[in-house]
Amino acid sequence: MTGNPISLVDRQGRKYLTREERERFLQVAARAPKPEHQTFALTLAHSGARISEALALRPADIDLDASAIRISSLKRRAEHWREVPLPAETLRALELVHGLRSIPARRAGEPLWPWSRATGHRRIVAVMDRAGISGPQACPKGLRHAFGIAAVEAGVPLPTIAAVLGHTDISTTAIYTTAVGIEARTFLARMWEPAGPPRT
Repeated sequence: MTGNPISLVDRQGRKYLTREERERFLQVAARAPKPEHQTFALTLAHSGARISEALALRPADIDLDASAIRISSLKRRAEHWREVPLPAETLRALELVHGLRSIPARRAGEPLWPWSRATGHRRIVAVMDRAGISGPQACPKGLRHAFGIAAVEAGVPLPTIAAVLGHTDISTTAIYTTAVGIEARTFLARMWEPAGPPRT
């Protein structure tokens, strides 16, 4: 069992973006005022990476031919890398904004986003704000949780989701299935609402 189980809902509210919020975030992120803010937000949303893992990405970690990025799992004691596929449009944005095809070898080991964790956090919260998303879910961790839930909804097997997210215990990944249940109950509740007055 994991020492720190994921909590998707607490007394402050839910800690994940709904499908509709995630779509709004992606739309606003694609129009971020600065290209490097755009690539950071899209990479975080489409990879499910922890913010510290995303900030550690270097040009050498982007495999354009394999359509994937290599993420160092920072939560493990021993060095462990995982490969995460990204959508073609996100990879194209990374290639163009960061000049990946022509970057000098001496810069291949430098971070794509040379920011502190606090700065990266602010960048994501700014996109959330422009997308009209507020609450405990409006943060990088809310994006990671949303990725896990979206993967469950898409029918991706739990072992695959665990590998992509860098979980060492699949019981951690299984928590995302409970959130899908929460969302399902929200939709079902609409069926129980009383109908309006009959039309005359």
